[in-house]
Amino acid sequence: MSVLAVPGRRAVLADLVPGALARDIALVVAGAGLTGLAAQVALPVPGSPVPITGQTFAALLVGAALGWRRGGASMALYLVAGVAGVPWFQGASSGLPASLGYVVGFVLAGALVGHLAARGGDRTPLRTVGTMALGNLAIYACGVPWLMAAAGVGFGKALQLGVTPFLLGDVLKIALAAGLLPAAWALVKLVKRK
Repeated sequence: MSVLAVPGRRAVLADLVPGALARDIALVVAGAGLTGLAAQVALPVPGSPVPITGQTFAALLVGAALGWRRGGASMALYLVAGVAGVPWFQGASSGLPASLGYVVGFVLAGALVGHLAARGGDRTPLRTVGTMALGNLAIYACGVPWLMAAAGVGFGKALQLGVTPFLLGDVLKIALAAGLLPAAWALVKLVKRK
């Protein structure tokens, strides 16, 4: 039994991989690495210090696939290592960027999405949409206040710089997750039947 897994709860995708502590450590490191790679897919937003990146999508998928403990730990590793100097934030950067609050939000979102996934929040498209939307809200709840402080702007301006330009992308990422995660579970069920 994994140290990070809990008996009596529904499985998340990572629970299907054999092993225990070594598996959990590898999955946490892999989730952080995937998020770091996804951060390199970045499009600048004119007038905003926060770019559109793939890291939000990766953080939410990591949470759903790994569960709340491993997903939260993976995002915490991503945050701490990036602040400490690992160049895996957007643009191969590290340290304390203006967008760091969003990365802090990944920790909360990874745990929240993982918690919801363990309760079936990623098994159907509709539930996945709700799960991912809540994960995005958690990211914004941390990112917007940090952006306000880092950029010296008020709440309205922070929403204009750090939320509004990303809503369409968030909808597309949520739609993609709503197709991927339930499909992964359908594939798992199909393979288990054989």
